[in-house]
Amino acid sequence: MTTVNTNGVDESPSSPERPRSSDDASLARNSAVMAVGTIASRGTGVLRTIVIAAAVGSAGQLADAYNIPNAAPNAVYDLLLGGILTSVVVPLLVKAVKDDARAGELYAQRLLTLVAVVLGACTALTVLFAPVVVDVYGGFTGPQRTLAITFARYFLPQIFFYGLSATIGAILNTRGRFAAPMWTPVLNNIVLIVTGGLFIAVTTHKHLVTLTSGQTALLGIGTTAGVVVQTLALWPSLRASGFRYRPRFDWRGSGLGAAGKLAGWVLVYVVVNQIGFAVVTHLGRAAGSAARAHHIGHGDTFSAYNYAYQLFQLPYAIVAVSVITALLPRMSGHAVEGSFSAVRADLSTGLRTTAVAVVPATIGLLALAPQLSEIVFRHHSVSHADARYIGWVIVGFTIGLIPFCVFQLLLRAFYALHDTRTPALINLVATAANIALDVLLYVSLPTGWRAFGLALGFSASYWIAAVLTVRAVGRRLRGVDGRRVLRTYVRLTVASALAGIVAFALAELSTHLLGTGLAGAVVGLVAGAGIGGAVLLTLTTRMRIGEATTLLQAIRSRLR
Repeated sequence: MTTVNTNGVDESPSSPERPRSSDDASLARNSAVMAVGTIASRGTGVLRTIVIAAAVGSAGQLADAYNIPNAAPNAVYDLLLGGILTSVVVPLLVKAVKDDARAGELYAQRLLTLVAVVLGACTALTVLFAPVVVDVYGGFTGPQRTLAITFARYFLPQIFFYGLSATIGAILNTRGRFAAPMWTPVLNNIVLIVTGGLFIAVTTHKHLVTLTSGQTALLGIGTTAGVVVQTLALWPSLRASGFRYRPRFDWRGSGLGAAGKLAGWVLVYVVVNQIGFAVVTHLGRAAGSAARAHHIGHGDTFSAYNYAYQLFQLPYAIVAVSVITALLPRMSGHAVEGSFSAVRADLSTGLRTTAVAVVPATIGLLALAPQLSEIVFRHHSVSHADARYIGWVIVGFTIGLIPFCVFQLLLRAFYALHDTRTPALINLVATAANIALDVLLYVSLPTGWRAFGLALGFSASYWIAAVLTVRAVGRRLRGVDGRRVLRTYVRLTVASALAGIVAFALAELSTHLLGTGLAGAVVGLVAGAGIGGAVLLTLTTRMRIGEATTLLQAIRSRLR
């Protein structure tokens, strides 16, 4: 029986249609273009994280006073860049352009104006009520609260620029321009690296919150200036695409009502996420206070949680975001045409292409996280014990890397179909589970291991979310090519696990011979990643995992 939903999309049950090899190669090429840019942006992002961690540390009060206010606009940014705003905008822009190219450009102008006005007003309100924002997310007291409020007033304007950047990126993506949104974060990172370096040069104490007004302004202005530069750098690419922006306030009757309906559920998604995030920041700050009171030898703080997350999400940011960004316009076009078989094929291609990087990265991080963390974070204000503990928090996050990426990718099927209700409801269940697990682990684990527990709660919640989303997408699309996708994941897991055993053994041998210091970490990481990577490459070739070959060929071609 054939049924038709309210969007007029054919929902006939049919067997999954395998994507053509040319479609796989096209997605791989587009993904490779963005992956190269993302590698540059994330590579400089790692340097930025190293410098900021060295500047403010991970154990003292200064670390959380800086990182929690800075994480508030960053949390919104992760939602935007990770696809929430973009995933609503792209399908609507694709539909508008398909209906009428000129009307599509007018639609984009109105949408960009609306986003600027709404975000401008919201940003002004958050800056005005910065103390409330700090209390919601941090629960600080005394001088630490005073410093956090000052930082918040510097950081909260980032919300406006992050939202504007995400909207411009969506417009560029619908015009086939993927590179600029992936490369402009490099400028942001460079500004942050310079800012952190200058702060280290002018600051003698590591953990105190009694900064001078000049030191506070240096960190505050420098951190936000990077985001401003990143946003402004998108405009040349926007003009080069042929788009000419003119402010348009004729929103009534312009078709933006559809965006409003979708954005209503997106708002639910954002609010639920922010509640979960506020619980994490409060528990992380409380864990840090308890660790300092009990004289724990490492920083069991929100900052440790935050630094670990920055490394954990690199595989997702480099490959999965690139695949999602290249896939969404194509998938939205197929949804507009009413071809569910093509949407299924797109999802299958995206899941299998993403697995090539995400599965090996999961095993690699589990095997080499202590060495990686030692090399990245043990500088200036971060001690050896702090760095090793951050490595354990990375392990806690990494357990959930695969379901995290699967969940993010599958959500795009709903956004392509203009369905933001289902993702919001799934996110509600997952966030409730995350909060419950975080609280349970916080009270169960000993002092000094609570940030690790927060990471475990994060991972468990994404396993729940991924299972729910797979079932929901399967019902909506009459399958997701599950057998083929599962076969790819299983084969990659087998190959990666064997390579991971080799990497782990070499890292442990280096630690045994050279100790837990920097020398042992460098040798262990280089030997483990190098030889383990060679084993993985050999196994994927011998096992003839086609997705790995396709993606590697695309990246090699782009690098040449």
